[in-house]
Formats: sequence, structure tokens, C-alpha cells
Amino acid sequence: MSYRVLGGMEVPISGSDSVNWIELSIIHLPLSDTNAAADDDDDDLQQKQQSSSTEDAASCFIIGQPPLVTYLIWRIHKNKPHILELLEFNAFEEFPTLGLRLKFPGALFTFAFICENNEIITSNVDDGKHPYLLYLVTFSGVAYVLKLKHIADYASDVVFPPIDLLPCNLKNHFQSGITITSVAATFGCLVVGRNDGSVGCFQLGLLDENVSGFIHELRDDAGIGRLWGLMARGRTARPVRGLVISEVCGRKLLFALHEDGSLCVWDLLSHTKVFDHTIKDDDWTCKYHLSSIFKEAKFSRVWVGDANPDACLIPLAILYGNAEFDMIIGICSLQYCMWYKKINLRCKRVQSLPVPKHRRVVDLKITSNKLWLLLEDTLVILDTFLNDSTNVRLDKVHQFHLHKKFVADSLFQGSEHSPVDEHSPDDLIWTSLSLFSSIKDQIVPFVSSIFLRRLLQPGVHQNAVLSATIQDFNKHWTESEFQSLTADGLKKELFSLIESEGGSANPISVIECWKKFCTRYFHNWCRNNTPYALLVDTSTGAFGLILQNSISLFRYLAEIEQLIYSCSILGDHIRKGVYLKHNDLDRVILFEVLRGVSMINHQLGKAASAIFYEALVSVPVIPSDDILPHLLEILKTGYSSSVAALHISQLGTDTAWKKGLADHKNQMNFSTDMLKYLHALRSKAGTWGRVLDVIENNLKVLAPRKSVQKLDSQAVLNINMSLLVQSTAYISKLMFESALNMLLLLGYLVNISGQVHLVHDDISRIQLELVPMIQEILTEWLILHFLGTTPSKSPPLEDFSAQLSFLHIDSNTNKKSWNGKLGTCDFTLGSLLFLNFQNSSEGLGHFSSRSFPSPNNFISSVSNFNSWIIWGVTGEESSNFFGRSTKLAMILLSHGQYEAVERYLNLFSIFYFKNLFAIIDAHMRKEKTSHRAQSTNGEWSKHLHLLGFCLLVQAQCGLQGVSKERKVREAIRCFFRASSEFDAPQALQSLSFQGHPALVYSGCASTAAWKLHYYQWAMQIFELYNMSEGACQFALAALEQVDKALSLKDDSSRGDPLNEPLTTIKGRLWTSVFSFTLDLNHYDEAYCAITSNPDEDSKCICLKRFIIVLCERGATKTLCDGQLPFVGLMGKVEQELAWKAERSHIGVIPNPYKLLYAFEMHRHNWRKAATYIYRYSARLRNEVVLEEKQHLSRALQERLNGLSAAINALNLVHPAYAWIDPQLDEHCPNKMAPKIGEENSLPSTGVQCRRPQFCIDIEMLENEFVLTTAQYSLSLINIKMKLLGNQDRPSDLVDLLVQANLYDMAFTVLLKFWKGSGLKREIKRVLVALSLKCCPNKLGSSFIRDDFTHNLLLTVSEGESFISSMNNTNPSVHQSRGINPWEILESYLVKYKKSHPRLPVIVAETLLHTDPQIELPLWLVHMFKCGRKASAWGMTGQEADHASLFRLYVGCGRFTEATNLLLECIEPLASLRPTDISNRKKLCAVWFPYESIERLWCEIEKLRSSGVMIERCDKLKKLLHGALLGHLKSIKVNSEDAVSSAMC
Repeated sequence: MSYRVLGGMEVPISGSDSVNWIELSIIHLPLSDTNAAADDDDDDLQQKQQSSSTEDAASCFIIGQPPLVTYLIWRIHKNKPHILELLEFNAFEEFPTLGLRLKFPGALFTFAFICENNEIITSNVDDGKHPYLLYLVTFSGVAYVLKLKHIADYASDVVFPPIDLLPCNLKNHFQSGITITSVAATFGCLVVGRNDGSVGCFQLGLLDENVSGFIHELRDDAGIGRLWGLMARGRTARPVRGLVISEVCGRKLLFALHEDGSLCVWDLLSHTKVFDHTIKDDDWTCKYHLSSIFKEAKFSRVWVGDANPDACLIPLAILYGNAEFDMIIGICSLQYCMWYKKINLRCKRVQSLPVPKHRRVVDLKITSNKLWLLLEDTLVILDTFLNDSTNVRLDKVHQFHLHKKFVADSLFQGSEHSPVDEHSPDDLIWTSLSLFSSIKDQIVPFVSSIFLRRLLQPGVHQNAVLSATIQDFNKHWTESEFQSLTADGLKKELFSLIESEGGSANPISVIECWKKFCTRYFHNWCRNNTPYALLVDTSTGAFGLILQNSISLFRYLAEIEQLIYSCSILGDHIRKGVYLKHNDLDRVILFEVLRGVSMINHQLGKAASAIFYEALVSVPVIPSDDILPHLLEILKTGYSSSVAALHISQLGTDTAWKKGLADHKNQMNFSTDMLKYLHALRSKAGTWGRVLDVIENNLKVLAPRKSVQKLDSQAVLNINMSLLVQSTAYISKLMFESALNMLLLLGYLVNISGQVHLVHDDISRIQLELVPMIQEILTEWLILHFLGTTPSKSPPLEDFSAQLSFLHIDSNTNKKSWNGKLGTCDFTLGSLLFLNFQNSSEGLGHFSSRSFPSPNNFISSVSNFNSWIIWGVTGEESSNFFGRSTKLAMILLSHGQYEAVERYLNLFSIFYFKNLFAIIDAHMRKEKTSHRAQSTNGEWSKHLHLLGFCLLVQAQCGLQGVSKERKVREAIRCFFRASSEFDAPQALQSLSFQGHPALVYSGCASTAAWKLHYYQWAMQIFELYNMSEGACQFALAALEQVDKALSLKDDSSRGDPLNEPLTTIKGRLWTSVFSFTLDLNHYDEAYCAITSNPDEDSKCICLKRFIIVLCERGATKTLCDGQLPFVGLMGKVEQELAWKAERSHIGVIPNPYKLLYAFEMHRHNWRKAATYIYRYSARLRNEVVLEEKQHLSRALQERLNGLSAAINALNLVHPAYAWIDPQLDEHCPNKMAPKIGEENSLPSTGVQCRRPQFCIDIEMLENEFVLTTAQYSLSLINIKMKLLGNQDRPSDLVDLLVQANLYDMAFTVLLKFWKGSGLKREIKRVLVALSLKCCPNKLGSSFIRDDFTHNLLLTVSEGESFISSMNNTNPSVHQSRGINPWEILESYLVKYKKSHPRLPVIVAETLLHTDPQIELPLWLVHMFKCGRKASAWGMTGQEADHASLFRLYVGCGRFTEATNLLLECIEPLASLRPTDISNRKKLCAVWFPYESIERLWCEIEKLRSSGVMIERCDKLKKLLHGALLGHLKSIKVNSEDAVSSAMC
């Protein structure tokens, strides 16, 4: 065991970390206890034993025989010792999503045994539904036998069925103070070792515990000798530390190891001891005394392997050591032979295997030729050789890395073995700053993408670990929320978490946040993946680990992996262990080359490969071609100046200066070491040519190998598949990094070629042969790693074809299962491809087995899978990797992986262009090129075609804004480039997409005909995904090809794909252009498409659609503003709008009538404009339901606007033509045609016109406008206009207006519709109504004359009311609200008194008759008094004079006011002086209403005689008598004077 070889790597099983547990409780059943009195004494002892013995434990039991095997795994966690976890699975199926957790009443001993149940238990015949038996023991001494069903059958249970449970209290058979120290079991038998050294065998499950023979004590003495043995002074048996049951020659043997090294073997059938030996220092092969080295050491565990029937040997391993982890493993073999049906055993020597100091032995398995030793951080496998002399020889030691190291490398975590890894995050930021110095704002998302990709890759990502890490950052999710997140959802959440932690300010903070997050994640990962036990399947040679939260298997390394690891990891001293097909010198040169690669890798760190990979597979931030020169520049001169500036800002000036010196020193040391190394390499090889030969041979080994594969059955989704895909990802990552480092080494060699004497021919060879070869190898491994680590995506809801495929119409159960995994981190693109992997090669036969494959099969499986991805199956191989990529892309596209296919194809684009120029240059030079860089044979057109399709689907699914536009533009460019390839017609016809038009084209007459067909197909695809911009471009491109294709039609003798007329083809394409431009709101271009359409039918259809869409989108300005000339289409546009107007609802917006009005007005067709807008108003009047208050006001307002617009339009027409025909009504086809009246001649102009008899002119429109205005005013205050008779009758409206206090509007209607006496009559009616409203106390209708109220208001029909909610009228529209009614009456009386002089009399009469006690307002009285001329005397005057007022007073019983008025008129005459001769002479012309005065006197007398107001009446009579007497005397005197004067 002089050296170790890295033998393999751990591969976790996908899904084993995310099991949903079914928790069942074990009911505590009452058990008989014969030692109840001693229970209290034993409790402390049991608790002490439990605390010292409880540890994490697990094991795997393989039920059945190959190939029908089932793996059953149990686990017991030390922090939950009362819970047992069970998993049931096989390798041919997916890892189960359900596991079983059994909760026991007490803590369990770290032991469980599972076997197949095919017997009878306690006289109950099993029904076949319980295929397994489970044996358990608690620390309290209770043993259980459980009949288990398949785990999935417990999904609906809460409590374990008591009928399937058989408990037994073992303490009934112990003495006080005895505890269990070790347990073993086989079917029907439970064996326990105790602290007194005894071993008890219980027939649990076969016999009742009360039956004789249920228990057998395995002791040396029997009968009377037993009593003597108890009394005799002799050796005391030490506690049993290990029990193992093994079957040898059909007999069950029990191996018991005691603490003092005593090893006993018992035959369980005869209960006799067949072997007894105490291991001493002399038995070990080591040359020193173990007891003197290992102080207080004890024998603690024993492992027994399966017997080797050929050599008759039983392998055995024993653990010996102390509590300080100073341990040694003893390996020996027992030789057995059958003698008289008995087994005899013998052992001679024990081979020692020291355990590294302070390393705990987790588990160990041994067979006759191998030993698996699991330590805390590694797995060691030794080849063992047993011979007849029972000596054991250990040969090769193979070390297997645990997955922990891979996770640490992926997350840039350091370890005690590679401290340089601690600087990996710093290398990442320094390298990023050097590469992205010109675009520093892109560093943050780029670096975050690196970490996200590594965190979520299979093997690193675990749901439980990620959830625990996120909780460490104080963000809590429920389990359902976490499970519902896809890979993209997790990326968004993690990125937002880093931003919330302050990781968005600058690149340094981002790196620190990610470093902190990854450190916590790695800590949680290690805690959740602690190794518990080994999993070994000896039938296939497979072995793995049972971890705390998952399960994994191991694989061997490929030859090239061993070579790489041997040079970069394990050191020079193990190189001789690597087999190479080289002579000695070539081998030395190769290892020196690999040492140079290791130096490059050490200088750049892990950041270089991470950045280069991310730049290739993610959204391009910097071209990948620019990264390699930058990395070479870093190797040559160190990091850029921006890094130094960042050092200053981050570390301070002094620290940054020291850091700069250290970096400069490191760079100088590297340059010096590389220069010395290259000179030494050249000296060893002799020439650089030989070095390049060795490198070329090594590159051939580094490239993926091609294997022969035959088509057979389709692969299924199972555990083996996930192991293969993950192994492919791990291997491809190492190969990719190795190829990159080799490329960097050659680049560095070329850069310093002058210093190392590299001649021009060697430089040319590197650049033209080796570099393209490495780039090709790099691309292949890059693709393989990309497919193996990129999570699949759930097809978007917008992708109809993908969703249709998920309906599972074919009822394929396997397909249903993996469809549900799309979008998860563990289900990668490689998993999707594997499901289409059909072969029957020898290396993949195990994938149809229920057993795990052996580690050797992993290598062949990965090689075959890689070969299938790159080359395909035998007989269908592609000519190159580029050609194979098309078929793989089609497979991924069929599952909706559009974004992945886009990136996948872009990777090939990089490879294609790099090698295309090398191919051209090599052919020109007639030189050799890479054997796989050949003609594409149409693959480039396929590549562009698929890439365009992926970009198109991505643009349609979820993208918005600039990102969507960029995707669409790129898709358009790809389709155009694909159609232009020389061999595109033949190549692209083989491609088809589910749910999309097929690209079928046969008999290409010309290139133009092909492009015409292809552009139409692309147009349909873009139309299918609602990408009108791209569809329009391809429709226009197809139009360009129509004439070309038809011009060559007659010259071609081949098939004619253009079997339609030219007009039809162009019409269809122009119609498509119109539709797409209309969708894009490019109305000018849509109009141009209409006018360019040669098909008249299509043109009319497009025009109709154009008008409809413009109306629907509210873009009517485009239609009516005159920007579109509509040359030759004016009549059709008007006809379509008119047709739409008559058949549309009157309330539609925009209204077609208004469009017609604007359309005609803009073109100076005034009468047509007035006709259409009047038609709109008329339909509003006829169709709007007046009862609907919310619609009435709006409808009337619209009518007003329409009538006003019609009047304005007709005012622009010559008066002879200023009329419209209202009977042009398409709605009423049965209406009589209008009668044409006589010709009217215009004397002024001589214009002759024929005017219909039933026409509407401006005056009629104005009248209707006034009526509508009145109705609108009423509608604003909620007046219902249910009118009797003609609803447009003006008198009815006036009455309603007066009732609503809309007097201005009422008088407007009066003045518009009445003249002369009719106008006076209507004014009188209105003022009477106004007067009535001024009377606060109305005496009733008996006091009102009939002529005053006749027709004052409309009669009300049954059930109808004319005034609604008068108390709730709108103050904003009520013109008289807040004004005194008397003021209103005064204003209108003053305004219209000149038109009707008797109005004051009518108002006063109305007021006095309505309320005889009312006080007439002074302004009204003043109108009577001021109504006569200045020269008049007495009561003479106009109609409203003193006499009229006096008569009213007298008639209404207002005697006091009448007397006062009379006295007021008489007193001026009585006050004339005698000298005022001129005025006194006029008294003869004074007139008074003497009859009314006489009536007043009589009325006063009558009132007095009735005994009412006698005093008041006497006073009035006295005043009246005195005034009249004086007046009469004055008249007599003046008359006599007049006679005297005449006689003189």
C-alpha cells in the first residue's frame, strides 16, 4: 500500500434529497413485564447507555435476486432516535417521492433488519400485501417485528396498523442490571448481545414468547457445568460489541465480537459454538504491540463478508482503537470446512490497516477481494487477496472523492487541502474587472449569473439546503411556496435576496454577498449530507453512500480523467500508476505539458474557466473571442490598472500598495517559472515539433470517443438515467477546463515564442492545426456540459403546440412522469435527450435493470451517451458534430426548450465561424484540417432556421419592450439568412414543428420560387405567433419574388409550384401586408397596401376592414383628416361608412355619422355633411328611450350638436341649395319617394334648382334646434317629457318650462313660434302662471277665473306625472334658483309690457283674485300710476292707469286702497291756487270712473249696514264724501268762471 490512486467520484441520485415523508406513529401496546420491580433500577443505566451509544446509523438491504431486486434503506438520526426512516426503490424507476417515517414510543437501538416476508407469523397467514418484515429493538428492551406493505400504500394512514405489529418485551428474559449492547437478526430470529457477555437468541415471529424454546442462551457451559462455571474463578466475559449473522454452506452463523477481542462463532441451528479465538498482539502483522500504543483501546465493531465458496474463506474486519480516534482495522479470513455436517473454522494472522489520525470510521464493507472503508471525508477501496494460509494481503488503494469536494469547487469554497481555493472569489472579481473594464455596469449581472448557474446545477442544488440557507438570511418560505418555484423562479428570488443584502452597489459588494451566501450554503450542504453508511451491491459491484438527506453512488474515473487528476491534484509521485500508451520520453513530455497546464490553471484560478464558460452560454456581454486574448494578457502582464484602482478604494492606499507589490512579485515569479519550464520542456523533447506531436496525440485522447450503437428500445426516466446525465456533466466540466487550459498554454507559448525559440512553422502549426482542434474539442465538451447542467423549462402557456403535446393523448405513462419534471433544477436538457436515447449497446444494458450499475459501466455509459449526442446511432451518424446539433435541437424543440436551443445553437455558431475560415485557408494551402471540420451539407441553413424559430417563440412568450423587439429582429434575420443558403431548399424540408405549417416544397423551378414559398411559410409562422412586424417583412419579401418566379416559370421544365394567377398571389400577399400593418397601427402603410392590391375583391374587403378597425381603435382622425387621399375610393369609403352608420347602434363610439360629417366637410361636401349629421340627430330623436334619465340628457345634447352642425353646414351652401332631404332613409325602404316641387329660379343669380317637396331648410332646423334646446333644459332638472299628442308641440313645452321655472327658455320658444295676437295670448298665459307662483296664500280654484287657468298646464293622464322631484332640481341649471319670484315677475313684466300694455292689469288682477288680501308690490302699483301722460288729469291714461287699478281695488273689496287711490288723484286738483288760472281751466277735462266711485260708496254702505267695521266704514265715507264734495265745488266754480269769461 505504497501509493494511492484516485479511483472515482461520488454521484448523487437526483430526487433523493427531496422526499416527502409519510409519518406513522407506533401505538404503545401494553406488554407483560415480569421484572417490573427492577425497571426503576435499570432506567439510569439505559439512559447512560443511550447517550453513549446513539449515533447516526443507516443501512441498505437488497431484497430479491437479480434482476428483480428492490433496495430498502433505513436511517436513524441521533437527534431523533425514536424515528426510523424507510425508503423503497429500484434503479429502473424514478427515485420515489414518498418515504416512510415510523415514530416509536422510545429511542431505538442503532439497528434495523429488513427481510422478505414469505412465511407465516404467529399463525396468521399473510395475504401477500406485506412483502417485508422489519426487526427493531429499543433501548428500553422492547423488540418489534413489523409487517410492511409497499411504502406508497401507507399514503392515507396516520397510525401504523396494530395488526401488523408484533412487540416483545425482552426485559422479561433479562436479569436486573443487564442491558443490550449489540443486536443482529435474521428471518424469525433476533439475537441480542448484552453487557454481561451473554448472547440471547429469540425466535421472534416464529414462536410465542411464552412457548418453550422461544429463547436460547448461547454460552460455553451447559447443564451442571454451567453451575460450576458460575462458581469457578476464571475469565469473566466482556460485553458484546458486535454481532453479525452470515450464511455459510446453508447454515446461519453468528459472529460475536467481545470488547476484549474475543471472537466467537455460533451455529444458530444447533446453538453450538464453532469457533472461539481471542485476538492478541501476536496475531497482528504489525511489528509493534498495539496495547502499548493504543491506550484504553477496545474492540468495537466487526464486519463479515460473504463466504467465498471456491476458496472456502470468510473475510472478516475488526475495528480496534480508543475514544481519541486512534484506530486500526484488523483484516483476516476464516477458513471453513464441512466435517460431519459441522463447520470448522480457523484463523491465523490479522492484517493491520491503520486509520488516519483523527479520522472516524463511518462504515466498512468487505468481500473476498475488496474492502470499502468510509471515513468522514473520503472513501478508500483496497484490493484484498486471501489465500489458503488465511493470510490477507492488501494491494492497490483507490481513493474516491466525496461529492463535498465537487460542491466546494463549484461554489469557490476553500478547504484545508487546497487553501488557494479561498481566493477564488477574489480571482473572480479581479478577472472580471480586467475583462469588463469598458462595461463595468455589466459585471454585477454577469457575476451573479455565474453563481446562480453553479448553485442550481444538479449535484449542488438541494431544496432542503437552499431553503435552510435562505432562512439564515431572514427570508422564510412555506414548503409549498418553495416547491412551486421553477429554476427561473429560484434565480429571481436569489438575485433579489442578494440585492436586499446590499449586493447591487458595486461588484465588490456583489462578490462579498455571494461569497457569504455560498459559504452558508456549503455549510448547510455539508451538515445535510453527512455520510451515514455504505451501500454495496455485490451482485453488480455497485457501491455508494447513504447520507443524512440523500443517497449517492460512485463511479470510476475514465483514463483521461486519471491522467488529468494525476498531474493536477495528486502529485508527481503517483504518475507511474497511470497507464499510458506512450514510450518513456513521450510520457515524460506529456506529464511536463500537463504540469504547464496546471501552472496556468493555478495562476488564473478557477475564475478563468467560470468566466469563459458563462460568456459562452449566457447572454453575451463580451464576445467570447475577446476573452482568451484578455486571459493571455493577464498571464503576461497581470491584472489591469482598474484592479489597482479598486484595491485603493477597497483596501486603502498603503494596503493597496502592498497588495500591488505582492501581485507584481507573483506575476514575475510566474513569468520566470514559465520561462524556465518551457526551456526545460524543449530541452527534454529536443524540438518543439515533438512537443506538439505529444500534445496532438493527447488531444485525440481528450476528444469524446465514438462508439458503435444499435437502435433498440427507448430509454425511460429512472435513477440510472439521472446518474448517467450527472456523470456526463462532471466529466465534461473537467474536459472543458482541461481543453481551455491547454488552449491557454499554447496561446502563451505563441505570445513568448521569441523567448523560447519557437519557429514560424511551429507557430503556424499551432494556429492552423492544434488551436482549431482544441476549439472543436472545447465546443464538444462545452455542449455536453451545457446539456448536462442546464435545467429544462416548462413550456410557456402561450406556446400552443407544446401545451397540446402535454395533453397526453397517447397515454404514455413515462412521458406523463417526466413532463411534470420540466422546469425543475434536477431535470436537465441532457435528461430530455436521454429519453430519446435508443440503443442496445453493451455498455447500456444495465439501464433496463432494477439493479445499480457497476462503476465500470458508468464510464462506458457516459462514453456511449456522449457518442450518441455527437454522432448519433450507428447507420445514422452525422458527418460532423454541427450536423448532429440540428437533430438534437429538434428533439429539444419538441419539448418546448426554446431558450436552451437558442443558446445551444449559438454555441455552434461560434464553432462554425471559427472553423469555417480555417477550412477555407487549409483548402487554399491544400493542408490538413480537423477530421470533423467538413462541409455542412445544408446544416447551416437548418441551424439558422431553428435558431430563428427559437427566437420567435421566445419573443412571443413573456418578453416585452426592447428585449422582445431584439428577439424579433434576430429571428427575422435568421430566417432570411436560412433562405439564402445554397442548399436550403433540400435541407429545410426535413424540418417540421408540431402544430405549425409544414415546409413542404417539391420541384423547385428557381431560387426565386423557393424563396417565395419559404417567405410565405415564414409569414405564416410569424402570424401564428402574433408577430406582425416579421410577418409583414416576409410578405413584402415574397412580393418581391413573385415577378421573378413567374418570369422563370415558362423557362423551367420542372414542376410548377405557382399554380395560381399572378393577380391572386399578389392580392393574397398584399392583403397579408395590409393585415399586418394594420395590426401594427401603421395606417399609412395599410392604406398603401390597399391601393397596391391588384385584386379588386380583396381591395374592397381590405377597405371595409380598414374602416372598421379605425373606428374600433378610435383612429378616426386618420380617416377624416385628408392625409389619405382615397383616390378612386371616395365613393366606397362613403358607402361603407353610411352602411355602417345605418346598421350600427346609435350610441356607438366613434359614431359613423360624425365620421361621415367630418369626412364630407373636409372635402367641402356641405349638404352631404348636413344630411348625415341630421340623420344622426333624427335617429337620436326616434330611438333613444326618453324614460332613461341617464341617457336622455346626453341624447338631447347630441341632438343639439347635430342640429347645430347641420345648420352651420347649410349656411355654407348657396341659399338655393340650403336644404336637405330627410327621407333618404335606408332604414325605411318602404317610405314613399320624395315629391319634387316646381322649379325655383333665383332672380339674382339665375340658378335653377329642383327642390323636393318634403325637404328641410335652415329655418326648420332652427325651429327644431329651439325645441330640442327646451327639451334639453328640462332634462337637466329631471323633468319627464311624456307628452300628450305631438311631443314637439311648442305650447306643451312652454307649459313645462314655466312649471320648471325656465322662463327664458319659455319666452324663447314663444318668440320663435308665435307672432301678433297669438304671441300676446301666450305671453299672458306665462305671466299669469308667474303671478300665481308669487301668491303665498291661494284661496283655491273658486277664486280664479276659468279664462285665467285655461290651458295653463297640460292635463295629466292616468299614472303619469310631469314634474319629477321638483325639490331636487339642479341649481346649476336652474336659471331662477336663488331669485325672488317677485323680481322675476317684475323683470319679465317690464320686458314684455311694451308688447302687451295690458300685462300689468292682468298681473294685478291675477294676484288680487288669487289672494284678495295680498299687498301689491310698489313697482306694480307704480306701473299703474306712471302709465298716463304728464298732461293728463284725474284717472285717465293708458290701459294700465289709475282707473284700472281703482276698479281692481273696488272689485276685490280693497276699499281702503281704493279710497286712498281716489284721494291721491283728487287732492292735486283741490290744491290748485286761484291764481293758477291755466291749470284750473283744465279741470273741465278731468275724468274719474264715477260708476266705480258710486259702487265703492255702495259697498262701504253695505259693509257698514252688516255691522262689520262700522267705525272704519264711517271714516272712509267721511273721507270720500269730503273729497268728492270739494272736487264738485271746484268744478262748479271753475265752470261758472268759464261761462262768465265767455260772456265777457
